[in-house]
Amino acid sequence: METDQLKATLVGFAGAIGVLALLLYFVGVEDLVASLSGADRSTVGLVLVVTVGWLFAWGMSLRTVLGVLGEAVSPIQTFLVFAGATFNNNVTPFGQAGGEPVTALLISEVTDTEYGTGLAAIASVDTLNFVPSISLALLGTAYFATQTTFGTQLESAAIVVVAITLLVVGGLVVLWRNHERVEAGAVDVFSRLARFAGEHVPRVSDPGREVIERRVSHFFEAIERVATNPRGLVLALGFSALGWLLQMTGLWLAFQAIGHPVSIPVVLFVVPIGAIAGMTPLPGGAGGIEAVLVFLLVAAPLPGVTESIAFAAVVIYRGAVFWVPVLIGGVVMGTVGAGART
Repeated sequence: METDQLKATLVGFAGAIGVLALLLYFVGVEDLVASLSGADRSTVGLVLVVTVGWLFAWGMSLRTVLGVLGEAVSPIQTFLVFAGATFNNNVTPFGQAGGEPVTALLISEVTDTEYGTGLAAIASVDTLNFVPSISLALLGTAYFATQTTFGTQLESAAIVVVAITLLVVGGLVVLWRNHERVEAGAVDVFSRLARFAGEHVPRVSDPGREVIERRVSHFFEAIERVATNPRGLVLALGFSALGWLLQMTGLWLAFQAIGHPVSIPVVLFVVPIGAIAGMTPLPGGAGGIEAVLVFLLVAAPLPGVTESIAFAAVVIYRGAVFWVPVLIGGVVMGTVGAGART
């Protein structure tokens, strides 16, 4: 890891620890420990199982996209690659925005394909993952609207979900209709950056506009192939939806483990909104996601769910979702990195 990236990662983790410490201060250490100490271990084990299932489902989504792009990869390979991708997101500031360039390199190493193909594949999966997440969040929102009166906090959360839906969908439509202009603009920007880096950064050479234009064109062609393959899109979306449902099941099981069951619509609503906090500068959204989840769970009309109970369930759920891919993906990244150096 480069020195600057290491510093950014350490600063990000320091911020995450600070947010979690502040959250722990408001919740109370003793109450949290009491809730966690009474958790059913077998149910906590099931949280770990569904977490692995989530990684496998999203790995299959990546495998489907790579298949559309002409790359044949086994289910186990894509599981390990996606674990590596999630590891990158969890240790890199700004989550996916910071981790996906490294993930694209991992895909190109494993599949022996061009970097642009790997970047297009993981970018496609990230975009496809948005569709079921926001759909499930809207479904949960609609259920709440028919069952209870929204408080101020839940109203704000619902507005955020709708606003992000409109913004992302509208942005994708605009980008798709103007993709030729976007491609030309990307070539100009990257050419200028490469020229500047070649002139001012030691040991960095400018590949030239022609090479950059070829790579950018290859990336956009790969994106277009995925977007115009209906069967691949449906299959990838199906695996993505399965992954989200397994994540939500993890939070539902976490509440079961501490003896405070919640209804399925609750997790349909809060998990996708909590994932939005992954866009913060904190590595993997650590700290931010936990705070948002606890806030929403306490704001929701859940009988008997206090701050400490909500935080305990979130600790179990996020502990699995964060650390399982870090452990598996860390081994993958270490192995691939060692192989690349030999």
